[in-house]
Amino acid sequence: MVMALDGIKVLDVSQVAAVPMCARHLADYGADVIHVENARLGDSWRNLQAGHGGGPAGVPSDIPYNWEAFNRNKKSLAVDLSKKAGQELIYRLVKQTDIFLTNLRLSERDKLYMDFESIKKQNSDIIYGSLTGHGMNGPDKDMPAYDTTVYFCRSGINHTLTIPGMSGPSPRAAFGDNLAGIILAFGVMTALFHKEKTGKGQEVDTSLLAAGIYQQTFDMSSAMTTRIDDTSYHLEAFEGTDEERAERDRLMLEAQTALMNLGDFYKERLPNPMANAYAAKDGKVFRFNGLQGDRWWDKFCQLPGLEDLAGKPEYADMESREQHKKELYHRFKEAFLSKTIEEWKPLIADLPGAPFQNLVEVADDPQVIANQMIMPFDHPSYGEIPVMGSPVNLSETPATIREPAPEIGQHTELILMEAGFEWEEIEKLKAEAVIPE
Repeated sequence: MVMALDGIKVLDVSQVAAVPMCARHLADYGADVIHVENARLGDSWRNLQAGHGGGPAGVPSDIPYNWEAFNRNKKSLAVDLSKKAGQELIYRLVKQTDIFLTNLRLSERDKLYMDFESIKKQNSDIIYGSLTGHGMNGPDKDMPAYDTTVYFCRSGINHTLTIPGMSGPSPRAAFGDNLAGIILAFGVMTALFHKEKTGKGQEVDTSLLAAGIYQQTFDMSSAMTTRIDDTSYHLEAFEGTDEERAERDRLMLEAQTALMNLGDFYKERLPNPMANAYAAKDGKVFRFNGLQGDRWWDKFCQLPGLEDLAGKPEYADMESREQHKKELYHRFKEAFLSKTIEEWKPLIADLPGAPFQNLVEVADDPQVIANQMIMPFDHPSYGEIPVMGSPVNLSETPATIREPAPEIGQHTELILMEAGFEWEEIEKLKAEAVIPE
C-alpha cells in the first residue's frame, strides 16, 4: 500500500513527548522517522511510566505503553551529540532528510550545533520543525518548560478550568504536549506542501505556551478584548439576593479551607518536592516540575534560601528525598511564603516552573507579547483591537491576518462571480430567495 508520506525522511532529535508525538503522526502516515536518543541514557520518556524504569506516572505495567504510544513506527538511533563525531553523524543524515524535528532548548541547540542555521548549512532545503516551551523570543525563551508548568499554568488553562472556590484540575501526563505536537505536525505539513510547489524548505516553530493560549481561543479573546477575567466577572455578576451571596461566600470559604487541607494531604505524599505547587506570600500559586530531580536539587534548594538541605546526605538523591517527602514539602511550603509571586518570577527563570495566571495576566505576559501570540489588528469597524496570532510560525511563508471575520453573506456576489456565474444568474438567485438581496 502506498502511504501518504512514503519517501519522506524525518530526523526526530527530541525527547519526552511533544515533538515525539509530532514525529509519530508523520510516521503513522508512512514517513521514515529516525528517533535520535542519548547514547547512554536514551530518551527520558522511557522512564516516566510507573512500573517501568522506576517512573512515577500512570498505572504500573510490564508493558511500556507510554513509550509505545509516542514512538511507534519509528527507528531509534543512539548517538552522543556532545561529541563532534556525533554531530557530524547527524549532519550526514541531514543531507538525506526532508524534515528535521527538535525540542532541544535554544541554548542546547547552539551548544550542540543543532540550530536551524547549522542544519540548513547541511541541507539548504530542509524543513526544520522546532518546539520550545515559551517561544523563540522574549526574556524567558530559554527557560526550562513542561506542559505541566507552561501549558497548564502560565497559559491560564488551570485558571480557566477552575470553578471559583474549588481546586483546579490535576494536569495529566503530556496533555498539552499532544496538542503542541499536532500543531507542529500541521505546520510541518504546510511547509512540506509549500516545498513540493517551490522546492524551498523553511523553519517551522510553535511552543507549549502558544498551544495553551490557542486552546483557549474563546476565553482568551474575551479577556484580551474586555480586559476582564471571566471568573471574576461571573462572581461579581451573580444576581442572587444578599442572603444568597452570603451563603455562596460561606460555602466557598468552607470549600477552600477543606481543599487546602486536602491539598496538603496529597502534596506531602508526592515523592518529589520539585514536582509540586506552592503558594507565595500573596496567595498566588506557582508550579514546579523538576522531574530530573538530581539535576535540579541544588538550585531548587537555593531558590527559597534552603541551601542547608542541599548538602545533607539524607536528601542526596531521589530515593532518599522520597523517604523524607512530607518533611521537605512543608519546609519548601513555608519558605515560599516569604515573597510575593512577582518577587519569585525572576528568580525561577532557570527552573522548570511557572505561575498560575488568569487570562488578563496572560495577555500582559511579556513572553506572550514578544512572540506575537497576541497582536494588534486594525479592524475596519472597531479600530485597533487585540487578536490572537497563529500558534505555528513559518519563517518564509508565515500566517497573516488580512481581513476581519465577514458579515453574513458579505461576499456572496464576489464568490459567485469568481466561480463563473453570470450577473443574470445571480439576479435570478436573488429573485428566488436562494441568496439574499
